[in-house]
Formats: sequence, structure tokens, C-alpha cells
Amino acid sequence: MICLGLEGTAEKTGAGIVDDEGNILSSKGKQLIPDSGGIHPREAAEHHAASLPQLISEALEEAQLDLYDVDLVAFSMGPGLGPALRTVATAARTLSLRLGVPILGVNHCVGHVEIGRLTTGCEDPITLYVSGGNSQVIAFDSGSYQVFGETLDIAAGNMLDQFARQTGLGHPGGPAVEKLARRSGNYIKLPYTVKGMDLAFSGLLTAALRKYENGAYMEDVCFSLQETAFAMLVEITERALAHARKSEVLLVGGVAANQRLREMVMIMAQEHYAQFFNPPLEYCGDNGAMIAWLGQLMYEHGARQEINDTMVIQRYRTDQVPVPWMKKAGALIKLPPELVAKGAEANIYQDQYLDYPVLVKKRIPKSYRIKEIDKFLRKTRTKGESKLLNQAKRCGVITPLVYDVDVKENTITMEKVVGKLVKDVFYDSRLNEIIKVCHEIGESIARLHQCGIIHGDLTTSNLILSGDKIVFIDFGLSRISQLTEDKGVDLLVFKKALKGIHHDISQECFDAILEGYRVADDYQLVVDKIREVEGRRRYVD
Repeated sequence: MICLGLEGTAEKTGAGIVDDEGNILSSKGKQLIPDSGGIHPREAAEHHAASLPQLISEALEEAQLDLYDVDLVAFSMGPGLGPALRTVATAARTLSLRLGVPILGVNHCVGHVEIGRLTTGCEDPITLYVSGGNSQVIAFDSGSYQVFGETLDIAAGNMLDQFARQTGLGHPGGPAVEKLARRSGNYIKLPYTVKGMDLAFSGLLTAALRKYENGAYMEDVCFSLQETAFAMLVEITERALAHARKSEVLLVGGVAANQRLREMVMIMAQEHYAQFFNPPLEYCGDNGAMIAWLGQLMYEHGARQEINDTMVIQRYRTDQVPVPWMKKAGALIKLPPELVAKGAEANIYQDQYLDYPVLVKKRIPKSYRIKEIDKFLRKTRTKGESKLLNQAKRCGVITPLVYDVDVKENTITMEKVVGKLVKDVFYDSRLNEIIKVCHEIGESIARLHQCGIIHGDLTTSNLILSGDKIVFIDFGLSRISQLTEDKGVDLLVFKKALKGIHHDISQECFDAILEGYRVADDYQLVVDKIREVEGRRRYVD
């Protein structure tokens, strides 16, 4: 079967042809370069309408096929710019009707993941998808790709484009920033905003622009902006990898063409004993081949659409798409025997302290980060964690006893809690038992928040069930705040972590967490804030 795929979610449009064995027969594309400002949806639509006929002709010629050899037409249904999506959808419908062949609208984000899997051979990866319009950490669970983390405001590629546009570097911004960043090694401190497995770039963008406006060298600002943004992206990928314990990491999307980002993700994967994969450059950015291949996969596994079913979905989320061809790989990360655990923050070792069995949490240097960022994060997080582990006890929340803190070596020696990770409890228990645990977790989170403690990294990997008590661990991202938004985001981090690897029970568990959270004085304000923050995501449910 021959599938013709049409792409056109933003400024790029393309036509690709892939057969049902995964052979990419052709992929042709063209990008709109705006005269000034950002990408205007109407201009993108006009660009696609003018470009697609020629691109389809070129793709057919390269594949040595005639138009009537096409058996299936696939197109990007979303997410993306409405006028651009509708233009490509209209072209696909016209071809389908003219040729009398089936049509399928596909999810653009899933297309990136699948072309990555096809061209690299990876099976079940943690995927970092970074482009002009999207920044997501994705992994498969329970029949679909779950979003472990994402930008809470603008995407990384969009941030780089805006910086370049406002400083006269032109469009697209990513390559221009990358080129200038290579000329500098002088780091200027910029905001670093990671919230569990989510992140935010707007504050970073504003700060970088201010540094440039105040006279900092452009090369230094580009270097600092790129290093900070990419370190944030790699950290949330590392956190998802440690939580899901998958053995593969895949980097896809237009920003994946950046050599420095590829290097950083590869180093992180190696340090976690995982394999790193990155598709060829021509398949990192938006392309028609990824749409054609996803169309093939969907059609082979029973997906069918009528013309009336092909309306575009501008806010088409990755986790809304069934992927029946996927299955979990059996291979998980295997740690060396001296390690009890390896998280995104630190290595955990067993030791003895005054004849007591203890765990030593050591924040080792992260080779993917420049020394200035790495040293600052390890030092401040070690000091902050040791302080808030103790402070949480005064709020009625159980945490490990802290025996010793070495700020110079960035280590914390703490009590070895006897129990089971809540992540493993959820795998082994009945739903009614899980609900009870979730309710107790909600009460404890409320007690933390009442004291103004934001945990910052609430996942089932950072909770231990010891007897019938919940023990909170890993306060590396914790901080003091009474802001309703910070409390809402803290809970939202947990909700997304639950959905990532406990998808089948995530809603019931989170409902029970919120029920337990009712003991908080500002319960309703926080719940309302969760809904508000969810609504700000790039693409909402």
C-alpha cells in the first residue's frame, strides 16, 4: 500500500510517500519565511495552498510513482494553526475524492514520535519532543502516548524564535542562536524554571532580552539562553526516565536538529544507562513522510474515517490518540549493584552511620550541564532539601530523618525507610486499597501546603508506604510559598505523573487525593487554580 502524507500545521508544508513496509520513498517540503513578526496563520495557509501541488508532484516524481498509484491519503489533523490545517485538510479531501481512496487525519505530534521510531529502530522510548509549537516529554502507557511533562507557557522553539525576532536575528531563531552560542563560553545567570516534569520559558525569554538590552554581548546571551533552556528540557526528560525506568531515549522535533541539544540528551541517557536515539536531520522538522507513515500504521490497525470525520482539531493532544500498534518493551534500565536507586536529582547508596543502616543521597555532577548551572543547582537543592525535610516533620508529614549534610560534596545522609515505593504499591494492589492510599497522600500534601511547603516533584516514585504510613522523600525541587498557583501546580505535577505510568487508575487516584486535600483551608481556591493552570497548556484536553 502506498500512502501520500500531507503536512502543514504551521510555517512548513510537505508531501511524503511511504509504503506499508516503512520504506520512505520520498519527502519534499517548503518553509514560509515571514518578512517580519511571527508566523501569520493566513499567510501560512496561502503559502501551503501555493506550495502543495508542486510538492506533491515532486514527491511522486522522486518515488517514481503516478498519482493514481496512491492507495491512501493522510494529513495533519492537528495540533496547529487553524487556517494552515484547514488548507492541508482540504487538499487531502480533494485528493481522496478524486482518487477514490481512503483518507485519514492524524496527530502531528504522534507523527514525530513514529517517524523517530521508524528511522532509528527504537521500541519503547521516553521521547523529548521539542519544536516551534511543542515541548513535551512523552512515553507510552495504557494504549496511548502519555504526556509526562510539557511547557506551561510557550514552547522552546517559539521562545528561541521570539528572542531572535526581537533582537534582529531573523527567522527561524533556533539556528541563529545556535550559531552565535558556539562563539561564547561566558555564562550569564538566567531564570531556571522547572516544576516537576513541567517547565516554563516566558521568564527566561524576558530575562534574556533584558540582558541584551542592558548591553550584554549577543554571543554571551545566546550561549546562556541556549544552555539554560536545554538544561531544563533535559532535566525533565531525565526525571521522566528515572520515574518510568525505560531503557531508551528518543529526541524528535525541529529543535532536535540543534547539535548542542542532541549532545546533552545523549550524555544524560548514557549516564542513566539508557540508549539514545535521534532521527536523521531531514525527519526532525515537520515533514510529509511522518504523516504518511502514521497513516499507514493507523490504517493497518483498523482506523477508518469518512470525509465528514476529517475536521481539523487545533488543540489535538498527543494523549488523545490510541496507538494499538505499540506495546511496552520488557527492557528496563539496569543499574550497577552499588546503586540503590538513580533519580534525576542524585544517586542513592547504602551506608552505615553510627551503626545505623542509612541511605546517602549524592548529587553527582551532571555532565550535560555547564559547570555554572550544575554547581548552582546541586548546591542550592542540597541545602534546600535538607532544610525542608526537617521542616515538613513539624507540619505533621513523615519524612526520613536527616543525620548529616555535606554541602561541599552535595550529599545528605538520611534514615533508610523500610517500606515500598507507592509506584510499586499501585502495581500490586486492588483499587480500593489504592484509593485509600491516595486519600492519605492528599491529606499529607494539604499539611505541607498549609505550612507553605511546595514539594515540587510529587510522583509515586517519591513516596514510600511504610506500614500504613506515607513517607515523603526527594525534596530536591521543594521551596517555600503560600501562592495558590504554586500549590495548584504542585498537585498538577502529581496528576500528570499518575497519568504517565498509572493511566488506568489515574483519575480515581487523583480524585481521592483531592478528597483528602479537603482538609486544607484554601481547598476550593487551589482546585480552581488547577483547572486554570491546565487551561493554559499549549493544547488542552
